[in-house]
Amino acid sequence: MNNYDCVIVGSGPAGFGTAFELLKADPSAAVLILEKAEVSTGGLRNDCKMNFSWPIGFPTGVWQQDQAESYLERVIHFLKPDILAKHNLGIYSRRAARLGVQLMDIRQAHLGTDGGLELIRHLTKSYTDMGGEWATGEEMTGFCDPIDGTDIRIQTTHREIKCKNLVLATGRGGFRFLQSVMDDIGIPYIDHIVDIGVRIELKEERYPIVQDYYDPKFVFPRGVRTFCTNSRSAYVVRERYTNADGQPYFSVNGHAWSEKRAQNGLANFAMLKTVRLTEPLASGQDFAEMLGLQAMLLGGGKPLMQRIGDFRLGKRSKTESFNGDLYDFEPTLKGCTPGDVSLAMPAKILREIWKALKSLDTIIPGVLHPSTIIYYPEIKLYANKPTFRDDFFQVSDNIYMIGDGAGTSRGITAAWASGIRAADGIRASGN
Repeated sequence: MNNYDCVIVGSGPAGFGTAFELLKADPSAAVLILEKAEVSTGGLRNDCKMNFSWPIGFPTGVWQQDQAESYLERVIHFLKPDILAKHNLGIYSRRAARLGVQLMDIRQAHLGTDGGLELIRHLTKSYTDMGGEWATGEEMTGFCDPIDGTDIRIQTTHREIKCKNLVLATGRGGFRFLQSVMDDIGIPYIDHIVDIGVRIELKEERYPIVQDYYDPKFVFPRGVRTFCTNSRSAYVVRERYTNADGQPYFSVNGHAWSEKRAQNGLANFAMLKTVRLTEPLASGQDFAEMLGLQAMLLGGGKPLMQRIGDFRLGKRSKTESFNGDLYDFEPTLKGCTPGDVSLAMPAKILREIWKALKSLDTIIPGVLHPSTIIYYPEIKLYANKPTFRDDFFQVSDNIYMIGDGAGTSRGITAAWASGIRAADGIRASGN
């Protein structure tokens, strides 16, 4: 049996936030990070875009503005980000305001996917230099009874481990795992919110705001917003998920390399609609999985893509829609099926997103050029909402849940902040 002061499950920014804070306060602390993959995973790995302004990334149900800003300063002090400059926003803000749209002014840093991998290597070395221990390729499978709060024993794929504190920072990919843990130890939770949307890919010259503001945050009426804009060397990718029955489905996403890579002249961003399931209260995760599987059915096992020119004519895109004439660029995501997004996407959600896109095309003419591509689905889970017993995300005696999977953050910086907050709770408990 192995004994630790704290075991952290998950090696993303939330887990790093807890680990570094604990070791900084007590260099003799025995801290272990468990990671089921063979490498460090989490939000730092893909695109590594960071926002440093309230309320971006901070769920308002568990954060107050002054509290979030205080923790953000601690994150900034540790990461020392290079904040990107912004220019010429006045014209876009005025156009947006006339349409009832808000352009948010957010402090941002962007490392790109390659820069994120570099940062992970640096953090990993710093963590081990401080005395922290890694265990990659090892997954927590459950608890060893009994759980008495002072002597937590967990089972992994390799061994049994005893710890004084357990921090679960498994990210969105650990959504189901967190639910199984909460079911095991009797933690009430809900998961009733989900973002459903599309990813838009277009020539960068038709979305010139990215030259002045790397990831512009537009908020439209009725719960629609832009999210995760990428440019310079930008690509659309697909992410594989499985539902509770083991059936696979894909969600699309976007990323960009750092400025060290050659530019491809394209940009992409998500348009997301927030859906809250209330009466009856239902699982947002289950709803999202059903939509993902439906898209897989219509796409022959792949996500769907459609040119704006075809969408406006009310017809599906075909392979010949992706030619070199009017449609003057090739899609960066090849593993997609040309089709009809409107056949797969709920009409109410699609209507609101289309209205928002038309507003965005008025603010930035060119967005709805016939060649612009719509990819579907892009799904973002709001994660679980556990019942926390204190202000430090403790769910049971000396067990903490943090990060995007536990609903305490939505992004790198807020996840790191929630990790620091959990570490503050551990230190305050004297455990």
